[in-house]
Amino acid sequence: MRIPPYYRKPSWQRFFAGMAIGGAISWCIFLYIYGVWQEKQTELLRKQQQAIVDLKAEKQIWQEEYKEINKRNIEQLTVQKINIKITNWEKYSLDSLSVLETEDSVKDDINMMLAKDLETVYKSKELLEKIIENKPIKINDKRYKLIVKEMIIYTNISIELEIQFE
Repeated sequence: MRIPPYYRKPSWQRFFAGMAIGGAISWCIFLYIYGVWQEKQTELLRKQQQAIVDLKAEKQIWQEEYKEINKRNIEQLTVQKINIKITNWEKYSLDSLSVLETEDSVKDDINMMLAKDLETVYKSKELLEKIIENKPIKINDKRYKLIVKEMIIYTNISIELEIQFE
């Protein structure tokens, strides 16, 4: 088999030369367009990576600040409410009105602890006990004293008291 003698005809020579030049030009255009596209994609990736690094750093700063604020808030919790309960008033046949009045008077005595931070209240719990236990209570012409059985200190101070003859 032999190659046909197209090299002698100028029309075929122009056709093959045009194909070769067209192929080379199209390959150059393809490389240029692909290179520009790759450059844009690389730049976009670089920007996104930098944004990710910046956002991670910002997130870390926010998390540290949030932890610090939470820590300060926990340290600065304050007393919101005081609950007083006398547990053994049935033993002395006391009416509920006098028990309620006694609970209210004790609550008024330690009312200064409202809106104080928990650390201050905890440090002064012995003072609270002394205030409650050293105050004589007069109910139906009889004198009683209160004994602190349980004291729970948090945002609500809960105190359980027992009543005894003085």
